[in-house]
Amino acid sequence: MNHYDVIKRPVNTEKSTIQKEVANQVSFEVDRRANRVEIGKAVESVFNVKVASVQTMQVKGKVKRKGKVMGRRKDWKKAVVKLLPGEHIDFFDGV
Repeated sequence: MNHYDVIKRPVNTEKSTIQKEVANQVSFEVDRRANRVEIGKAVESVFNVKVASVQTMQVKGKVKRKGKVMGRRKDWKKAVVKLLPGEHIDFFDGV
């Protein structure tokens, strides 16, 4: 699996912004088949940083309704990557 296939997108929420500032942690949506070692190597190679640890979780898709029709969003995998002190990833700086 390619490093760019492992990382799908950054998760940009209020909680992830606080984690980035306080604990030097960055959140990503990742491929569901990827494990912690693959995610850590992918982040190190794509963003050129050093990773301290990786925590993963399975996020269940929400049930949504449109009229009478009930639907469900897809389940996805989230990874919270802790970077070593002095390292940082800037997604939206200068915007």
